Amino acid sequence: MQEKILILDFGSQYTQLIARRVRELNVYCEIHPYNHFTIDANTKGVILSGSPFSVRDENALIPDLSKIKGLLPLLGVCYGAQFLAHNYGGEVMPSKHREYGRANLQHVNTEHILFKGVSNNSQVWMSHGDTIAKIPSNYQIIASTVDVKVGAFTIEGETTFGIQFHPEVYHSSEGMVILKNFVVTVCGCKQDWTPNSFVETTIKGLREKLGSDKVVLGLSGGVDSSVAAILLHKAIGKNLTCIFVDNGLLRKNEFTQVLDSYKHMGLNVIGVDAAELFYRDLAGITEPETKRKSIGKNFIEIFDQEAHKIQDVKWLAQGTIYPDVIESISVNGPSATIKSHHNVGGLPEKMKLKIVEPLNLLFKDEVRRVGKALEIDPSILGRHPFPGPGLAIRILGEITPKRVQVLQDADEIYINALKEDGLYDKVWQAGAILLNANSVGVMGDERTYENVLALRAVASTDGMTADWVHLPYDFLAKVSNKIINQVKGINRVVYDISSKPPATIEWE
Repeated sequence: MQEKILILDFGSQYTQLIARRVRELNVYCEIHPYNHFTIDANTKGVILSGSPFSVRDENALIPDLSKIKGLLPLLGVCYGAQFLAHNYGGEVMPSKHREYGRANLQHVNTEHILFKGVSNNSQVWMSHGDTIAKIPSNYQIIASTVDVKVGAFTIEGETTFGIQFHPEVYHSSEGMVILKNFVVTVCGCKQDWTPNSFVETTIKGLREKLGSDKVVLGLSGGVDSSVAAILLHKAIGKNLTCIFVDNGLLRKNEFTQVLDSYKHMGLNVIGVDAAELFYRDLAGITEPETKRKSIGKNFIEIFDQEAHKIQDVKWLAQGTIYPDVIESISVNGPSATIKSHHNVGGLPEKMKLKIVEPLNLLFKDEVRRVGKALEIDPSILGRHPFPGPGLAIRILGEITPKRVQVLQDADEIYINALKEDGLYDKVWQAGAILLNANSVGVMGDERTYENVLALRAVASTDGMTADWVHLPYDFLAKVSNKIINQVKGINRVVYDISSKPPATIEWE
């Protein structure tokens, strides 16, 4: 079985980043709520995350470490470190000095196993309002900063450590050295969790789980569903049927292009052109959530109809990835219900099928690396994420075939220009948005009153936070000019320079 590191989540904004850093060491890890986890024979060590809460609060988050502390390697980060001090005989108090942002380690015990290879004066990132004022007698300080005496500690006779800074963030310059020391040296992890090993074990597991059962999968043309499809295809071959529905809200020519690429991959794909049905039911709808519900309802009905044409289907495959799973788990309780925002949300209940999710342990960048190991076409792996409701949530106001065509034409110019100028792969997600506002313009000697188009491009790792991309002015000028000249109905182009949060990536 796969060895793993367990991360107990106390609600920190950085918890997922800890997991990402551990996985960069080719070590598998899982995030679980601090109050709902299981230790098994494959658990090699445990990390306690930070938290927005204080260990001094009346309702402080208190984990049961009876099967961990002193028995398994344990690393407390920020809140985790303060919990290990405060709840075992030490004292945590409000900080006298501001402890947010960059700091430098001093008096580092570089002979200690946790700090081997870490230099004195190494930069770290602090983010806490409390500080450890006193440690129990069997604790030893192994690093400090100018303002924080107990920067890091160890417990005599245990492989238990606490650090009051965040090694997982970019600003902790040698944070990965510390994490590697803990995960590899202390916990003894083999660093054998690679894309190739994931492919091998997943295909084997799918064969054992599914046997000769038939599986149906809703393809979207995106990275997640494509990688899930290939993994399943390699596991069960012809017993997998994929359904790709054209809701009329895809990018220009995307339906035929994606179908063609899937055929070259050997997949059994049923393509369904249902654009007219979606357009008919979207007529007159302007409210974003109502649009989503209309699209979701029709997708489910069409998918259900097509799936029933296949005899004896027992499983529904989904491209759920790990952030979807994590987001659905509350830190304050053992809820583990997957959100219903996937492309086939609502289908399991309607069709009474069992669910198989080959990617639900992976982050988006890991999905791409697995896809590369599967030798999937780079043009598919490199595709930007695209929303399930498609262009419906990039057209503000009513959806009509004409407005869809206008946006498709403009979006194609924008995306092709990003590719031609070598910018596409530097952007996490880009798209054009057709606003429900007209503006005055002049074309030739005529006065116009036409649509405003917004361009959006963001940089992100997993979509949970995103920053707008500083595309070159000359590029934006070229794209704006081309769209206004070639797409009838648009006379003004603007660029969205808001980040998430507080804005969202999509406009609806």
